[in-house]
Amino acid sequence: MEDFYIVDTTLRDGEQTAGVAFSKSEKVDVARKLDEIGVDIIEAGIPIMGKEEIEAIREIMSLGLESSILTWNRMRKEDIDKSILAGAKNVHITAPASDIHIYRKLNKDRGWVLSELEKIVSYALEKGCDVSVGAEDASRADFQFLIQFYTVAQKAGVSRVRYADTVGRLDPISTYDNIKKIRDFIDAEIDFHGHNDFGMATANALSAFKAGAKYISCTVNALGERAGNAALEEVVMALKCIEGCESDFKVKGLKGLSEMIESYSGRRVSVNKPIVGEGVFSHESGIHVDGLLKDSSTYEFLSPRDLGRERRFIIGKFSGVSSIMHRYKELGVSISKEQAELILRSIRSRQSKVNITV
Repeated sequence: MEDFYIVDTTLRDGEQTAGVAFSKSEKVDVARKLDEIGVDIIEAGIPIMGKEEIEAIREIMSLGLESSILTWNRMRKEDIDKSILAGAKNVHITAPASDIHIYRKLNKDRGWVLSELEKIVSYALEKGCDVSVGAEDASRADFQFLIQFYTVAQKAGVSRVRYADTVGRLDPISTYDNIKKIRDFIDAEIDFHGHNDFGMATANALSAFKAGAKYISCTVNALGERAGNAALEEVVMALKCIEGCESDFKVKGLKGLSEMIESYSGRRVSVNKPIVGEGVFSHESGIHVDGLLKDSSTYEFLSPRDLGRERRFIIGKFSGVSSIMHRYKELGVSISKEQAELILRSIRSRQSKVNITV
């Protein structure tokens, strides 16, 4: 299976989550951690935002990380100038692709978009930058215009084009079809950027990869505007475990990274959040625990050990005799099956009155 590349946008799109703002030191910490686990490209921020943003990006640039550092820019010369001021060598330029954005948001037309796109990309290239281009709201764009958009960017000399499902309207099948059709017309590498408004961002990212998008934009913990983005931890593990991709990602660092983002963003993940949730390797059902004790693959496709985590057996209403005997064994106490059955009856009786687990 061919390689994939992660474009982490926690420090840009993730920070655009309503009510979230990272300090400079927090941004530097996050960038270090992203680099440590093996993220290929870190979208570090938006220089046109001002002095503090520029200073944060400069400090991240000064770390000498192995990850490439990318800045996000509107299709304006002043944005490119601010990125250069921040020391950026890799710039991403976003331009509207749908008529909703072109006509209603900007009060412009398609011809203006194509003309400005060529002009600003050329300007950034002349300044010595490596340039990627994003089609904002690509999933609602007229397909023929979208191909014109990407063709202009490709001819201008961009290294990569982004397909943004800005409002999260796609499903996995339409994602695959759209990326596959674009791949037939465009030679440049494709970056898929999906939002999670209908809970399909990770599935859409996998479909985009299968269709030829080697670059996947993600955020840690699915942080992002509205319902968030494709979650880095989900995308990485799904590509490795489901698609069989080879990767040097240090996946045992995903839980620590998730906890860092929880702390800095003030946004807690749910206990059943895939990959990083506190409860995703916890089991109570007696049937499941009995199977797991015999062979862990009976009820786990993903091993907690691969992520540096531990499996937990919870004693509660749905526990079985095997769970009780295993728990006592962990405590160094041997009990009979009959004793375990008595203990289990007692636990079930108590839990029906008070909702507790052990």
